[in-house]
Amino acid sequence: MDDLIRALPNLLKAAGDSEEVAEAAAFVAWRRVAGEQLRGQAVPFRLHRKMLVVAVPDTAWQKQLEAVANQYVFRLNSTLGHALVTYIEFRVDPKTVREERARLRETGHDEDKRARRALAHARALNDAAAAIKDEDLRRRFLLAAGSYLDAQERKK
Repeated sequence: MDDLIRALPNLLKAAGDSEEVAEAAAFVAWRRVAGEQLRGQAVPFRLHRKMLVVAVPDTAWQKQLEAVANQYVFRLNSTLGHALVTYIEFRVDPKTVREERARLRETGHDEDKRARRALAHARALNDAAAAIKDEDLRRRFLLAAGSYLDAQERKK
């Protein structure tokens, strides 16, 4: 997982202006920065115009996290290597939090295995992309390959 986190700045650079890649990277970074203790309490679900929206179960969690939001913004951007997030909105959304908790129970925290597989794919794709001289074509190749792999993963 550490290799994936270290690869985020380069993946963001290669993806260019792709909102989907930026959002996915912000979600991965949030999960790393927030840590295991917040995984079932604070669920990222949208990145819009540099604002990360994170679902929390109630107003107590919302107030507690709002008090340290600036620290999370700094840590997120440090992890991402880009000023991708300028503000975090903690939105009370118990349904989204319940769904995430159920997903975590169902998968048994299998994210580490998926992350290792994704990293292996990323390395192979990066090697293939390095052979493409045209920068725009290389970026499009990476986006297409990433979209394909994401769709395959969702089918599982």
